[in-house]
Amino acid sequence: MKNIAAIIPAFNPQQSLITYVHQLLATTITQIIIVNDGSDQKYAGIFEELKKIDSCRVLEHDHNIGKGASLKTAFSYIWAQKGLLQGVITVGAHSQHTLQDVKLVLTMTKVFSEGIVLGVRNFHSSDSTFFSYWGNRATSLFFELLYHRKLMDTQTGLRFISINELPWLMKVKGERFDYDTNMLVVALKKKCPIFEVEIGQLRIKKNTILQYDEITNASTIIAKMLMNYLKPRKNNK
Repeated sequence: MKNIAAIIPAFNPQQSLITYVHQLLATTITQIIIVNDGSDQKYAGIFEELKKIDSCRVLEHDHNIGKGASLKTAFSYIWAQKGLLQGVITVGAHSQHTLQDVKLVLTMTKVFSEGIVLGVRNFHSSDSTFFSYWGNRATSLFFELLYHRKLMDTQTGLRFISINELPWLMKVKGERFDYDTNMLVVALKKKCPIFEVEIGQLRIKKNTILQYDEITNASTIIAKMLMNYLKPRKNNK
């Protein structure tokens, strides 16, 4: 079985994250890297509890700089100990990725051991709205139009990444949610394999900051895609 670390970028997480970390460590995940991305002081107690958990490391930003920056902080930390790991799995901090979905992606790494594996969300779930369904369709179609590759869910935060991909991922532009798309664009340019695995239903919890993990605003995503496409190619080499 692979040695895989879970990466969780966290901004103002709920108490339930502590239970979730214990559940993740009960799977085949060998360690968890949590990046406290400048959370408010009232959440300090949650991170202190997380630091007490064996095989859980908390990295911290002095202020909020974004999900993309948090992922790169974790990638840099993990690359320094690359001999111990074969890959990482990125997971949201706000309960949108069920344990079952995480286990499914972990299982599929036995088949897709290289490149990037995307956990594709089901936008036909009861939580999915008309706008989220057609927004996802629009962003997928726009991505295909620009980059000539059909991907069903360009914004999913549940991703397995082979350890060999981390060096170039640390250099990809984007500090916030745009990093998710930029990662895929650069992967295509580098001919890095991208696989898709259908996971469970889309989960949107009301009154949360889910957008920190997975933006669902199609117009914003498309605007960022277009800006990235129009930039000089050297920016994402």
